[in-house]
Amino acid sequence: VQLVESGGGLVQAGGSLRLSCAASGFTFDDYAIGWFRQAPGKEREGVSCISSSDGSTYYAGSVKGRFTLSSDNAKNTVYLQMNSLKPEDTSVYYCAAYRDSVLTTATMLNAPDYWGQGTQVTVSS
Repeated sequence: VQLVESGGGLVQAGGSLRLSCAASGFTFDDYAIGWFRQAPGKEREGVSCISSSDGSTYYAGSVKGRFTLSSDNAKNTVYLQMNSLKPEDTSVYYCAAYRDSVLTTATMLNAPDYWGQGTQVTVSS
């Protein structure tokens, strides 16, 4: 199983970035794919998650209205479009996969089954 993130980088406040997570080694449609982030000295935060089976999504309150998560099942890839970025969005962003594709409000409170290696997002003020 592999989850490979890409698209991180440095951007000014108010700018945009798109993160990608390419999955392999499992049946993509059977999973929920999510993004977590963790900044130095802070707790890990569940940012967003999507069910690959029905496309339902979850967003943390801190990113709702600014971030959009989508899934391309033909490419086994999810995309996190991040707009109106703020300095407080600076973190390492991790892609993660849950074996259960049914998404609930509690999904991201549980430990994922698989993790990616992370990609750094830095937003300058």
